[in-house]
Amino acid sequence: MSPRIVRETGTVKAWNDARGFGFVARPDAPDLFLHIKAFPRGSSDPSVGDEITFEVEKGPDGKPRAANATLAGAPYAAPMRPTSPAIGLLAIVAFVAIYVLVAVFWGLRPWVGVLYIGVSVIAFVAYGIDKSAARLKRRRIAETTLIMLGLLGGWPGAIVGQQVFRHKTSKMSFRAVFWVSVLLNVFVFVALNAPGVAQAVADVI
Repeated sequence: MSPRIVRETGTVKAWNDARGFGFVARPDAPDLFLHIKAFPRGSSDPSVGDEITFEVEKGPDGKPRAANATLAGAPYAAPMRPTSPAIGLLAIVAFVAIYVLVAVFWGLRPWVGVLYIGVSVIAFVAYGIDKSAARLKRRRIAETTLIMLGLLGGWPGAIVGQQVFRHKTSKMSFRAVFWVSVLLNVFVFVALNAPGVAQAVADVI
């Protein structure tokens, strides 16, 4: 039987927003190093004076540090495996291959590529803004807006933004809807550019 992991409680003693680390004070025990990676991805940064719960682990240097931290009073869930960067990269590479094949065999108007790049840039920026808002505890961008940006063709930029800003990569409900929107976008892209469908759409327009 695995030993029961005991969670400790402490207070954030110091925190550097720019560098993403600080220290947590513990009653009757030495202070511990606290890194932003100890918190769930997508969560707000802690502030000095915040009470947190955490586990203790050994860092690469062999010294103890805080791990699996969360604000005191917040429900704790075991860390969820975040979306692997390799999965996102594979999805983008696969779509580029599909895009090239469609362009070669069926033909594509130049504005299609411009649309994907433009919306991807907007999505990337949106993820950065939302991550910053989460840290500063300001008004957030609605998840439906982030999903819609991906659905409209900005999902490659959204994937890059998720990894660069370490944002929205662990929330299961968001991840499920996001990847459904990616598949739907690719399906619509292929369907609308299929010769028969493309001609039908052109006739209607």
